[in-house]
Amino acid sequence: MTAVIIFAVACGGMVLCALYKPDIILFKRKITTFWIAPFLGAILLLLLQIIDFNSIYAAVMELDTNPIEILVLFLCMSILSIFLDETGFFRYLAISVLKRAKHGQKTLFFSLYALVSILTVFTSNDIIILTFTPFICYFAKNSDIDPVPFLIAEFVAANTWSMTLVIGNPTNIYLFSSMGISFWQYCTTMILPTFFAGAVSLGLLYALFYKKLNKPVSECLLSARIENKFLFIVGISHLAACILLLTVSEYIGIEMWLISLLSCLSLFAWCLGYRLITKKYSGMIKALKSAPWEVAPFILSMFVFVLALSKCGVTEKIAELLGNNIWSYGYASFCASNLINNIPMSVLFSDIIANAPLAVSKGVSFAAVIGSNIGAFLTPLGALAGIMWLSLLKKHNVKFTFIKFLGYGAAIALPTMTAALFGLYLVI
Repeated sequence: MTAVIIFAVACGGMVLCALYKPDIILFKRKITTFWIAPFLGAILLLLLQIIDFNSIYAAVMELDTNPIEILVLFLCMSILSIFLDETGFFRYLAISVLKRAKHGQKTLFFSLYALVSILTVFTSNDIIILTFTPFICYFAKNSDIDPVPFLIAEFVAANTWSMTLVIGNPTNIYLFSSMGISFWQYCTTMILPTFFAGAVSLGLLYALFYKKLNKPVSECLLSARIENKFLFIVGISHLAACILLLTVSEYIGIEMWLISLLSCLSLFAWCLGYRLITKKYSGMIKALKSAPWEVAPFILSMFVFVLALSKCGVTEKIAELLGNNIWSYGYASFCASNLINNIPMSVLFSDIIANAPLAVSKGVSFAAVIGSNIGAFLTPLGALAGIMWLSLLKKHNVKFTFIKFLGYGAAIALPTMTAALFGLYLVI
């Protein structure tokens, strides 16, 4: 019972920090705060001897869901995407699409949804959301249009199509690692659920905003270009090669975390060589600094919580309550994402799924993946990207309240969730 109380308080503290004090200045450096409460909670579990270091070490070394390897995979893929962003690639694409507004808001709306969806599949939903949101705000202000339809479309597209590949969302990576399947098997299973979810979400978005999209727009005055084409080619080549190797990792006998690490080290070597030869800035150092390193103490802390809850028999009891079908796991993970955030939910559900019968474990794992992604656009609490997204809107003077988010989220997320689970039901 003590472990459950500490877990609840830690998750509550995480949400409060993310909503009311997302950043603090320490030693002249800005530090995000969402990981602090879980980290302190994990230390408290150790101090109270609810869990010990030997149990943690054994779990890290023996479990398939090794949190160290998962972190390496996630952080390396983030660095590859952030470096590509540093070359101006995402900005260039965003403004190129935004300039299509001369053909009307409807063309812009569908073009933006398509671009965000495609980029999210091959990079990361968080990076795309945080990169595109400022450009949409600037464009809307310069073109005298309501930014809300485009911001909602961007957020929904990123958190829907992020289900397609393992690398689209850190929650995918964590839950995938417990499935015992290949990168390719994951992709082939999730194509139909993602397509169903994408079709339903796009239809609902258009139904909600079609009246606003009839209004004319002014010409976009923003401009962008890729500053360094050589570094862009190096960055896009490494990302493409990494994704290709991840797809065939099962056949070449190299683990996914090692492929991403080697890709990142190769990129670093190329950038170092470029720096030594040209004496010019490569952007790699900024990519390393901008990587979401705070996810490391957060994931490791949540891993400690899950071990403690498992030791107390909590996860086993939850598994019994959920039964053996994808619908209960899907909707439970969807709701849990909005109570404790989707990353803690994924860590928790990976252990709950371990208690499910082997015959249904893969199906319910995919259901949890769907819940972790689509749950992100029910409320801002569903994902850290949602909390950061709201803070970006506030920074750009776009009025968008928690209640307004919930109104749009409930209208879109629930039908999209059902469509995705139906697609999964057909595949499984």
